[in-house]
Amino acid sequence: MTIAEWCVFGALLLYLLTIAPVKWIRFRRFDNSRPRDPGFYEDPIAGRALGAHLNGIETFPFFAVAVLLAEFRQCPQRLIDELAVLFLIVRIAYVFTYIGNRPTLRSILWNIGFVINTAIFFLPAIRRFLP
Repeated sequence: MTIAEWCVFGALLLYLLTIAPVKWIRFRRFDNSRPRDPGFYEDPIAGRALGAHLNGIETFPFFAVAVLLAEFRQCPQRLIDELAVLFLIVRIAYVFTYIGNRPTLRSILWNIGFVINTAIFFLPAIRRFLP
């Protein structure tokens, strides 16, 4: 497996691990028969963790498709790997800023992540111009 493919797996783990600690720490209040109970997420940190978790679910498909498309179209693997690692680092920082209630920085990081993801996606289109 390539580094980029491991980053796809890392992105999957990241969005799962974003919400898991909140449920684990507050396990006495979490009712597994009602996992989407809005009352559980009334706590500000739990609500922000849920928001970061949902955003991770939203961004994951585009990232996974972009990486696989770039690899299948035989773009420079080192560049794909570097961009995928950078995307994962930005996403980790995004989660911390989301949970830490830093909306402006969070939005900046989201946009940076989107630009990186878009760059991976369009690598096949600019492949002939790359070394």
